[in-house]
Amino acid sequence: MTTPLPAFDFGTILGTLDMFGIAVFAASGALAAAAKRQTFVTFTFFALVTGVGGGTVRDLLIGAPVFWIVNSSVLAVVLAVSVLLWLTPQRWWQGKMLDWFDAAGLGAYGVFGAAKALQYGIDPLPAVMMGVITACVGGIIRDVLAGEPSIILRPELYVTAAALASGLYVGLRLIEVDRPVAAIIAAVAGFVLRGLAIRYNIALPAYRGGNTES
Repeated sequence: MTTPLPAFDFGTILGTLDMFGIAVFAASGALAAAAKRQTFVTFTFFALVTGVGGGTVRDLLIGAPVFWIVNSSVLAVVLAVSVLLWLTPQRWWQGKMLDWFDAAGLGAYGVFGAAKALQYGIDPLPAVMMGVITACVGGIIRDVLAGEPSIILRPELYVTAAALASGLYVGLRLIEVDRPVAAIIAAVAGFVLRGLAIRYNIALPAYRGGNTES
C-alpha cells in the first residue's frame, strides 16, 4: 500500500513566510545602515523597523495584536540577522543584494499580510491592500531613516510585485485553491516579477501630465 503524503500544515507555512519576510527585510535594513557606516545599535534599529514596520501597520489596521509584541522570537530573529551581517565582510553584500533581499521579502510578506487579513475577516480587496502594506511599509521607513529616495519612487516595479503576490493569493483563495498551494504560487510570482524588474529594469509607464501633444 502506498503511504499517503503528509498534509500541508498551513499554519507552519504562514509562520515560515512571516519569519522569512522579517529576516530578509531586517537584513535589508541592516545593509542600509552598513552603507552609512553606522554603529551596531543603529544597525539593529534599522533591521528592527524595516523587519516589523509593515506588519505593525497591518496589525493596527485590522485590529490584531501587534505580532512582534506578542511573539518575542521576532526580536530574536532581527537580532540574529543584525549580528550575522555585522560580523560578515561587507563585500559579501555589495551590489544589488539589498534589492534581492527586498524581492524575496516582497513575495513572502505580501502573501502573509493578505492571508492574515483574511483570517481576521477582512474583505478580499482590503486584504490585498493589507498584503501590499505589509510588504512595502518597512522598506519605505528604512529609506526615510537612511535619507535615501524611497524605493517605491524608483522606476522599476516594486509595489506592483507586492500587489501581484497578495492579489494572486486572495484570487486563488476565492476560487478555492488550497491555501498552501495558493501561498507558494503567489509568493514565488511576486518574487519573480520583482526579480525581473531588477534584472531588466521593467517599469510601468510614468505619468506625463495628460499632454497629448508631440
